[in-house]
Amino acid sequence: MDSSQIEQLHAQLVAQLRQKNLLDNDSVDTAFSSVPRHLFLPDIPIELVYEDNAIRLKQDTAGNTLSSSSQPSMMAIMLRQAELSAGMNVLEIGTASGYNAAIMKHIVGQTGYVTSLEIDNDLSSQAEDHLTKAGYADVLVVNIDAVNGYAPRAQYDRIMSTVGVWDVPQKWINQLKPEGRLIVPIWLDGVQVSATFIQQSDGTYLSTDNSPCAFVYLQGIGAGPLLRKQVGSTSMVILADSVEQIDTVSLHLLLSDDLEIHSLGKHLNPSQFWFGFQIYLMLNEPDKFVFAVYGIPQGQKAYGMEGNGIVLFAPASAVFAGYDDGGKVFSFGGADAYLEMQSWFKSWLEVHYPLTDKLNLRLIPKSFGEPQIDTGKLFIRKDHYLHVWLSL
Repeated sequence: MDSSQIEQLHAQLVAQLRQKNLLDNDSVDTAFSSVPRHLFLPDIPIELVYEDNAIRLKQDTAGNTLSSSSQPSMMAIMLRQAELSAGMNVLEIGTASGYNAAIMKHIVGQTGYVTSLEIDNDLSSQAEDHLTKAGYADVLVVNIDAVNGYAPRAQYDRIMSTVGVWDVPQKWINQLKPEGRLIVPIWLDGVQVSATFIQQSDGTYLSTDNSPCAFVYLQGIGAGPLLRKQVGSTSMVILADSVEQIDTVSLHLLLSDDLEIHSLGKHLNPSQFWFGFQIYLMLNEPDKFVFAVYGIPQGQKAYGMEGNGIVLFAPASAVFAGYDDGGKVFSFGGADAYLEMQSWFKSWLEVHYPLTDKLNLRLIPKSFGEPQIDTGKLFIRKDHYLHVWLSL
């Protein structure tokens, strides 16, 4: 493919991001227009490089993704959250291909600094090579476990993680300037959101700018507990804080029976599900029920279902609602789980369909003591309490 065709594909990707209103910041727009993605993904077909999709770079022996080049639209969302400007000092967690580091370096300019941490030696070496060839050799790539951050270049104006975390490592917070921002995909009971944490006067960190996402998780000593299970010999995976309560042998037997297809009563588009109902149900998980997220790899089926979505388990029933199924649900066993999900769906409609623009996250150091809350959910993590609620 000649250079003019590559430039055309590059321009088409940038145009897609503009159409989604993701490049409303001139410096971010210029960076995406100026940094060619294919230089960071030399072994990937050009047509795939310039699609708005994440691209897997490395997987384990079971086929689970260990590293990927982030979806450009998700990159743009996180860069909007970061509000980078010239001269800033930025720490990135998870270099991967180096593409995101180059975009950030373009924004912060010659007077700014970008340090990027990558635990995988092969990927860090490749990223350094990509960055040099693309003209961004001044990005510092460090092959290190990122849990401790990188003190030699602290303090940072921004810390951006392109890997998901169960808890925010304390060293990252210690290395952030008091007025800085920490942009991090964080686990919320199977749901992951890119949060924008800013220090408050009381010493806690608050995020009111949150967007659902799906990143691979932090590796190394800072990795959280394993909160996923495969169901039987199928390709279905269940993710939940309470995943240990799910007996996958019993679940396999339940899902092997005939399913019933119902409706929640109103058609939903994927973004309403993704940005709204799943968050509402997760935060209102009923007693004696387990909320979870399920995933089935593209092109495969399990128990008559495909794709990704949310699930509610009761002792003898389960109901699955796919993000792309428009409100259609798959019910197994008794009606308890279906009726409970439908009840909370009606409740969500009654409070005017709150989306993630109403979502709040507060990180509270454990040294402050456990907070008393009257709304939302409190998650207990390694170094913090994480309070999550919707402003209704």
